[in-house]
Amino acid sequence: MHVSVVIFAGGTGSRMQSEKPKQFLEVDNKPIIVHTLDHFQKNESVNDIVVVCKEDWIDYLNDLIFKYKLNKVKWVVPGGTTGQLSIYNGLMKLKKELPTVEDTVVLIHDGVRPVINQKVINENIKTVQEKGTSITVTPAIETVITIDDNGMIKDTVERAKCRMAKAPQCFWLKDIISVHEDAFTKGNTNMIDSATLMSSYGYKLHTVDGPSENLKITTPIDYYTFKTIYQILKENENFQVKED
Repeated sequence: MHVSVVIFAGGTGSRMQSEKPKQFLEVDNKPIIVHTLDHFQKNESVNDIVVVCKEDWIDYLNDLIFKYKLNKVKWVVPGGTTGQLSIYNGLMKLKKELPTVEDTVVLIHDGVRPVINQKVINENIKTVQEKGTSITVTPAIETVITIDDNGMIKDTVERAKCRMAKAPQCFWLKDIISVHEDAFTKGNTNMIDSATLMSSYGYKLHTVDGPSENLKITTPIDYYTFKTIYQILKENENFQVKED
């Protein structure tokens, strides 16, 4: 079995109020994208990584890959006009470069989601092998409601049955390539994430519980939250991001 990773790092710094794309902001003198890539670089099952990057930052990213010895990153490709198209570009690179897409598991992950762990990566790979799909989730910790067109509460969802879809989101490579190619030919190019796209094609999505700290750094408060988590991890060897 072969294991590939597609890292989406094509965002901008607009919501971060930063001229530098959020994935290149630093925590402890290391860019967020490097913190994220380190997890996959260190995983024994991962064979190769393709990073989808904002085109005019590709040279900058390549310098980081060299500097931090991220030798599992084999390819960097430009992003598309939507997140779905960016992931499509990464998948198409794998299709072109790998000898075969058969018996290959692919993990799709956000470049600005650095608080994961080896257990989450391994459990996702195992779940794809056993069940065909794997979506990292965390429990909903607040009440989830649905509303009507007037903004009135329509229904309250039982919290115990609610989960928040996170990443990595993992599949057999041949399956997700097939879905992406079909969606592309039909002009369906703006699904919110891979889980939603695969679900729309009838795939049953299985879950893996991830750490509640598995945040996506999108806003300034996310950035400062990650800095706090990272500092705690660094200063207190007895504190660990939960592996269960």
